[in-house]
Amino acid sequence: MKEYKNVTIIDHPLIRHKVAILRNKETGTKEFRELVEEITTLLTYECFKDIPTKKVMVMTPLERTEQTMVVENSIAVIPVLRAGLGMVNGVHTLFPTARVGHIGLYRDESTLEAKQYYCKLPDGIEDKVAIVLDPMLATGGSAVAAIDLLKEQGCKNIRLMNIIAAPYGVETVAKAHPDVQIYISTLDRCLNENGYILPGLGDAGDRLFGTK
Repeated sequence: MKEYKNVTIIDHPLIRHKVAILRNKETGTKEFRELVEEITTLLTYECFKDIPTKKVMVMTPLERTEQTMVVENSIAVIPVLRAGLGMVNGVHTLFPTARVGHIGLYRDESTLEAKQYYCKLPDGIEDKVAIVLDPMLATGGSAVAAIDLLKEQGCKNIRLMNIIAAPYGVETVAKAHPDVQIYISTLDRCLNENGYILPGLGDAGDRLFGTK
């Protein structure tokens, strides 16, 4: 795959370990959901490294000191329904005050194109750092559609966080939105004829919510 400046692959032993368990078809729903949250928390460290901050004065037991804090109400996480919901708690573990919006998209099985059916975003989304969450980046269609929608709402600072991605999906998003930083933990081999990632982990939504 061609290298893109807006793509960050976070290759870490802890993430590789957790992804290996995540892939296993014998991993149950409860453990799968916990692993998705844990991997998301690890990805959040990197994704949040340059979010808006401010200087504040704090009184310790000994003296006043200047400290750095994240600007209140500056972050919104936007899970792509339904699988993206599984990543929200992973972000909230580190930053529990992040606002949450929702974008509902489904994939047309005949064309593989993303179709919108729901959208509810926090007020003032145009002034926030909007972080789109989706465990899988396959064809890239859903991610591009979600980012398109956010830009239509005036968002200027958008990031995308995925656990597993296919080269095709990464290239699709990187080309369509070169101003959007993409954070992924694992780059897989390819897509199969049905648009699923190989080796992948199956349908993330079904495994998160036990619907298959």
